[in-house]
Amino acid sequence: MLPLRLMPDSVHAKLFAMAFNHMLRGQTLPSRLKELDGKSIMLHITDVPCKFHFRLQNGQFYAIHQASGDVTISGELNGFWQLATRQQDPDTLFFKRELNIEGDTETGVHIKNLLDSLDYDWDAHFDAVLFPPLAKRVKQILHIARCYTPKKLLRHFTIPDIQPREHKH
Repeated sequence: MLPLRLMPDSVHAKLFAMAFNHMLRGQTLPSRLKELDGKSIMLHITDVPCKFHFRLQNGQFYAIHQASGDVTISGELNGFWQLATRQQDPDTLFFKRELNIEGDTETGVHIKNLLDSLDYDWDAHFDAVLFPPLAKRVKQILHIARCYTPKKLLRHFTIPDIQPREHKH
């Protein structure tokens, strides 16, 4: 948590926006985010404490300076970590009140439903961000790493389960 405390929230928001936008490459989610165009979201990590403010525009996240958002998602860092690594599904985290959504109800429900239906396509992401031969090699390496990583370790971090597939040109 120390790195989160050392830098201003605005710097974190910019870095997270860049990371979110990078991770969206090759995914179908950006087209579904367009329904939230112009909406602002605040992520509030309560135990650090820090607040990150974003605006969604054209399927992209932009860091903004704002006192509040249309929707605030709050909780401890561990809850956000479990959400990000898919160790817990969003419904469970919100039901157990490990994460909370406040603000515009319609926007909040839409965000929760997007999170709940999120199925990250690592294969498409690597194809979108890497030169095709390199993407193929990275996917092969990750598949082998996942096969040979003990299950006990896989509980603590996620190695994408990618079965390299051949692409037709």
